[in-house]
Formats: sequence, C-alpha cells, structure tokens
Amino acid sequence: MSLLRRTFFPLLPLRSKPLPLLSHTLFFLKPSLPKPLPNHTSLLSAPISSSASASSTTPTPPETLTPIPKPPSPLLWVPRTAFCGRLSADDVGKRVTLCGWVALHRVHGGLTFLNLRDHTGSVQVTTLPDAFPEAHSAVNDLRLEYVVAVEGLVRSRPPDSVNKKMKTGSIEIAAENVQVLNAVRAKLPFLVTTVEDAKDSVKEEIRLRYRCLDLRRQQMQSNIMLRHKVVKLMRRYLEDVHDFVEVETPILSRSTPEGARDYLVPSRVQPGTFYALPQSPQLFKQMLMVSGFDKYYQIARCFRDEDLRADRQPEFTQLDMELAFTPLEDMLRLNEDLIRKVFLEIKGVHLPNPFPRLTYAEAMSRYGSDRPDIRFDLELKDVSDIFSDSTFRVFADTLTSGGIIKVLCVPSGAKRYSNTALKKGEIYNQAIKSGAKGLPFLKVLDDGGIEGIPALTSSLDQTKIEQFLSRCYARPGDLILFAVGHQASVNKTLDRLRVFVAHELDLIDDSRHSVLWVTDFPMFEWNDLEQRLEALHHPFTAPNPEDINNLSTARALAYDMVYNGVEIGGGSLRIYKREVQQKVLEIVGISPEEAEAKFGYLLEALDMGAPPHGGIAYGLDRLVMLLAGASSIRDVIAFPKTTTAQCALTRSPSEVDPQQLKDLSFQTR
Repeated sequence: MSLLRRTFFPLLPLRSKPLPLLSHTLFFLKPSLPKPLPNHTSLLSAPISSSASASSTTPTPPETLTPIPKPPSPLLWVPRTAFCGRLSADDVGKRVTLCGWVALHRVHGGLTFLNLRDHTGSVQVTTLPDAFPEAHSAVNDLRLEYVVAVEGLVRSRPPDSVNKKMKTGSIEIAAENVQVLNAVRAKLPFLVTTVEDAKDSVKEEIRLRYRCLDLRRQQMQSNIMLRHKVVKLMRRYLEDVHDFVEVETPILSRSTPEGARDYLVPSRVQPGTFYALPQSPQLFKQMLMVSGFDKYYQIARCFRDEDLRADRQPEFTQLDMELAFTPLEDMLRLNEDLIRKVFLEIKGVHLPNPFPRLTYAEAMSRYGSDRPDIRFDLELKDVSDIFSDSTFRVFADTLTSGGIIKVLCVPSGAKRYSNTALKKGEIYNQAIKSGAKGLPFLKVLDDGGIEGIPALTSSLDQTKIEQFLSRCYARPGDLILFAVGHQASVNKTLDRLRVFVAHELDLIDDSRHSVLWVTDFPMFEWNDLEQRLEALHHPFTAPNPEDINNLSTARALAYDMVYNGVEIGGGSLRIYKREVQQKVLEIVGISPEEAEAKFGYLLEALDMGAPPHGGIAYGLDRLVMLLAGASSIRDVIAFPKTTTAQCALTRSPSEVDPQQLKDLSFQTR
C-alpha cells in the first residue's frame, strides 16, 4: 500500500491501517463514475474520511480493479573505468568499474567468487559480506553469463590463491557495488567458459544456431581478432608502403562465365532481367587499370553457388589486387614481401626469401598436384618405360591406350599396411574414392626381393626389378603403390594417397612452414563432359609470349601461391590487347557475337589504351584459417553458412512475402 500511496495518492492523509481491499495485491483504481463529483474534484484527489467510510450504508458502484504491471527494468549504460583482462599488479589499490559477463561462479569458505569476462579477458571478483553486504547478496544471486557491472578495489591475491593460468591471476576485485545489467532468462545450449575443455565437443550445428553465444568463446574471439589484425596489416602495408588505392567495385553486376554458378538477383525496375553477384571483381579491376589507376586493392566480397566443404563458402572474402606496368618478377616479389610480413607479424615466422618455385609440369610430375605440400618428401615416379613390354595385362593395356604408370614409395610401409588393408582397408578405399578401379602394390622384402600380385611379380626379371627399385629409391620394408590410367586420373589418385599416407604415418612436420609458387600453368584444359577446351584459370589470363603462335597449347603467365598444401592466392598477368582476347574467347567456345554481348564493355576498354597489367587475389578466409590453426573456415568467419548453404542463426534462405515476388514480376501460386 505504501507504494500505491506514493505513486497514486501523494496528497491523501495516510491511514493507520491499509484498506482491506488492498492488503495483498497492488491495484490502481479506474473510476467508473460517469460524471465528476459536484465540486469537480476527481476520485483520486478527494480526501477520504475514515468516519464517512465506516458509516456509509448506501452501496456505491464497484470500482474496476486492474493489477499493476511490473515495470520494465531500466536500461543502464554504466561507464567503465577499466577492462577485465588488462588489469595487473600495477593497478593494486585502484578503484575500478568493470562491465562484462559472469564466466565462473563459486562459493568457498563463506565467500562468493566470480570470474568476470569481457573482450580483453577475465578477472576474479570476490565479496566482503561484512563490509559490503548488498554487493555480497547480489553476487550470490548471479548466474553464468549474466551481464553485470562491478565497482570495487583492485587488490593482490593471497600468495596461495595466485592462479598462474590466468593473465590476471595475481589480483582480484573486492566488490563494493554490483549491478545486474541483464539476466539470462533462457536455458543456455552450452556453457561458454567450459566448452573449450569439454570432453565431448559441442556439435557445430548447435554452435552455428547459437552463434552469438559461440562467439563469446575465447577461441572464437581470438580467431576473429586475428582476422582483423591480418586485414589491418595488409591495408597498412599496401597503402603506406606501396601506395595502393582501395576502390570498391559493384556488387550488382552482370553474369559472366567464371567457372561456377552465379547468384542471381532479379530487377524490379527492369522486369525479366537479372543482376549477378560477383564471383570476383575481375573485369572491374582490369578496367580500373585502363582508367589510369596504378595500384588497386580491395577487401572484396565474392559469391559462388557451388558445393561446399570445410574451406569453401557461398560468400567469401578476397584480398584483391591489380597493378599496371608491373612485370612478372616484380609482381611475385611484391607479393612475397606482403606474405612474409604477414607471417612475421602474426606468427613470428620467417618465410624464405625468395619463395621456392615449381612449374605446373614439375608439380604434377613429382607430387600429382598443383598445390603440393612439400613438408614431407614422398615423390611420385613415372615407371611407364620400365613396364613398356610387360606381360602384366593391366599395365600392358594401359600403355597401349596411351595411359601411364606411376608409383608412390611408402617408407617402411610393408609392415604398416597388411595385404588385407591394401585390398579392402582404408588405404584401398582412398584409392577408390579418387576414381581408381583398384590398388596394385608391391612390397620390398628384407632380402631385396618383391612380393605382390603374382601376375605382376612374375612379369619382372631380376634386371627389371633392380631398375624398378632404383627408380623408386625403394629399400627393404618399403611399400610401392601403383596408379595406372590417363595422366590426370593417375595424378589424382596418387596425390590423395600421398597425403593420406603422410598423415597416417605421421610424416608431416607441423613446425615447418612450406610456401612456394607454382607457375607456367597451361592456358587451357580439356572438359570431357562438354568436349571442349576451357580456361584453366580464367579467359583473361595472358599467354606466355613464347607460345603466342599456338594458343591452344600455350602456357599461361599465371601463378599460384601455396602454403602447406593449400592454395592461398592466385593470379596472372592479363591480356591487354583486344585481338588476343578475342582469340582466347574463341578457343573456349565463345563466338564473336557472344563475346560482344557478354564482354563488349571490356573489349571496348582494351581498344582505348589499356596498359600492361596483372594481379592476384588471396582467399582471406582460407589464409586466416591456416594462420589460426583452425580446421574449417567457418571458425574464422563471424556468421558463416552451413555445408547446405544455410544460415543457422537467421534461418536463411527463407520464403518471402508473395507481394515481394509480385513486385519482381514472379508468378505466385
């Protein structure tokens, strides 16, 4: 009643006892009188007499009684004077105000402790029940992930309470005042603080569904901050050291053939037409060079509608660069300097100067891949000539049909892999998954002899055996795996087996940092499905001038940067003359009429004084993933899509209002 009196009856004389009607439940009164009292004094301002109320016998109209709703908690913005993770012994004796989340909460020896966490880290808060009983009571009522403000004194912990695992483990905050800024009213799907140490990791679909909670985890905070530092470092280096200019290119553009499906956006004002979200800023950055900009870069958002995997997303981020009047060697040198700086500043790692190089042909011959991991030494060997007159039918038929025979020698693999494993185990399954029809093998015995498929071993005389083992650098106890068929399929199989075996046998030195360039890619590759040539990179890549007279087999002035077996960047010098560009488009099956329709604006620009130019793009998500030691790019993207291209947090893609579809001239059911 006292609250009611203070709120609604500030002018009424107080009664010695509460009205019986209001003794248990708070109400406010809504007068039901149709007219005001004769003296025009409303019910809420009329004096109430105890004698009058007691002697009245005439019933009065009942008043409408409505419960008073609980007022919403006030919104508070408490000014901080310090951050949790930045306090140290130097701050002992200071009074601070901290804001953050309750990370841990425990009671010990009559005292209540909590760890308060913000973006900088955490610090222990303790209570003094005798000196500050209200703060002690407030802390007792807290739960994990409550948002609170704590005011108190920084003091040293007792020597036996120092926590060396915490950056702030030598100090604590003696709480004098505690305010709850927001409580947790929903059940938490997982505990933020303990999830890192949990025996059973939280399923990724749960983490993505509750991404805001997941991003509070220390590891995710670290990953996102690492990404920020990488981007900041790149910007500063390109702008301050090399005078690059950042230019934003359009998101809504036209569809161009770049190897993947486009995301299309219908136009409302031009019914029946569509924009395409950019797979890359490729053509716009080339036209910036034609426009006279010398060095362009952009942290570019790109979109590709393709099947997803651990290192691929439908929308992704590139560091995109283009330079005019820059020869190949200068291009490679500038990019080496950039990546060396990133690794030195972020990881403290000194990368080689200059980077090693492999031509595409060398990489495919020795490793079966154009992005080889050279932290381990397993190399492939072509043994087609040794089996040129083999009586082993599988090999003979392969060579007759124009195929090749290559091998992978696995050190000490004879004992590691049983015959059963090689015929139906996981290593066999890896070969089958790569497209191979089987996995021929030989084992080198302790006496230097060989063991394997009888038809294969019997096809080799002693001279051939010695020649074969010498070619493979095989020793007693080694295992030799074969792949036969067309060159592309053979390389694909042995590349997969090489990486699988390296992980199985623990041959990879994780402390090594292997970075290299792969250069001299072919301009084109054959598309079996469509029975035509297609650009290996994209059709705007310049051919090697030495091969200009035979473009269909020419090498490209293209280059990929590979780190630990992962392509982190790729680029090329560009075609800057119209006649060469038109010829390349014709080779990939684009007629002059189609070229004019799709790329007329580029061809026109090339005729207006286009300078020699080239560029490169880095997959920023993938690079940060490697720097962070994460297993998926989803762990370095704040709000990623799932493997089914959905956002678990916002539940997109989603249906839209039928009116929106009508506005876009789409028919609705």
